[in-house]
Amino acid sequence: MAVEPPLYLDACAAAPPAEPVIAAMLAAYQGAWANPSSLHGFGFAAADRLERSRQSIAAALGFPASWLTFCSGGTEASHGALLGAAAQLPKGRLVISAVEHPAVQAAARQLEAQGWELAIWPVDGVGRVEMACLDRLLAPPTRLVSVLWGQSEVGTLQPIETIGAACRRAGVLFHSDAVQVLGHQPLEIEALPVDLLTFTAHKIQGPRGIGALVARPDLALGAWIGGGGQEAGRRGGTEAVSLAAGFAAAIQLAQARLKASGGRDPLEPERDRLLAALEPLAGVTFTGCRQRRLPHHLSLLLTSPSGTPLPGRQVVSHLWQRGLAVSSGTACSSGRASGSPVLGAMGYPPEQAGSGLRISLGPWLTPSQLDSLPARVSAALVAVQTELT
Repeated sequence: MAVEPPLYLDACAAAPPAEPVIAAMLAAYQGAWANPSSLHGFGFAAADRLERSRQSIAAALGFPASWLTFCSGGTEASHGALLGAAAQLPKGRLVISAVEHPAVQAAARQLEAQGWELAIWPVDGVGRVEMACLDRLLAPPTRLVSVLWGQSEVGTLQPIETIGAACRRAGVLFHSDAVQVLGHQPLEIEALPVDLLTFTAHKIQGPRGIGALVARPDLALGAWIGGGGQEAGRRGGTEAVSLAAGFAAAIQLAQARLKASGGRDPLEPERDRLLAALEPLAGVTFTGCRQRRLPHHLSLLLTSPSGTPLPGRQVVSHLWQRGLAVSSGTACSSGRASGSPVLGAMGYPPEQAGSGLRISLGPWLTPSQLDSLPARVSAALVAVQTELT
């Protein structure tokens, strides 16, 4: 019997680097390896490559290049956004959603330890922030709000345009984590009512180790890493020129895919086809928002035929035995033995909050490769049920 090849279905955790990305990085390593701060020809070549990458990213995403600060990834970018903005503000209240990435939660706890008041914006059963709380949460002493755009675990998109416009009216700074949205819908960042936006490269087939913070020019940000004054004095340390080149190449590839599909992620119809095949399976329940969600993302709850929740981590292990690389919970907290805090915030009881499954697609997959996925999932569920009985 033929063995099905393994499929990588964990794009929301990381994506395999694309060949043009590797080529761009290699070219930068070979031709722009020097320190961009050095005042000689080799340094000038590195500085030129760095700035060309910055300009390429900014042009593709619709904002001035001077707004972009390169960071080591989305985690540092979110820390830089919140800690950098808060350093220039009088202490007040910071509001974050109940389903933020652990990086934003960690930065928020740092500010709380420094004397900021921290408020958690509750979400509904599909993971969207409760808009009835908007006016109350934006009232004084709120000075800073952080709401992620696309939730990595359940795929729900937040109404950041509405939230951002309300923050503008209230005179409150607004940050959004766009890590999961980048590359999956066209962006014109300058037109968004957002003061600080963060994203990273490795979710869109770019290199690990580089991300970006986009900040409006009238916003003073304190430095979060001291040193040689790189990145407009905000982030000390010799810039990773080759990673920036790979980042720019990955964004160009993603933009080309969107343009070729009329601005719609070409993964969305495949995601919908897959959901239609998975949802009828016994013990599979959809989670998150159906209408406003990441176009490459599926999130499910898994139970036995009798309704007993199945441990998500155990299901992930059995799926890998059948050649499927998926996840249970966000990758940055997947080692957690207890249930998902995101599902808990959405109102699921603890026993159900540990039975989540995430499938996230990428352009390296073909439609025919996904045909066998429902059968593999069904077999894994049966195997887990057998182990538990």
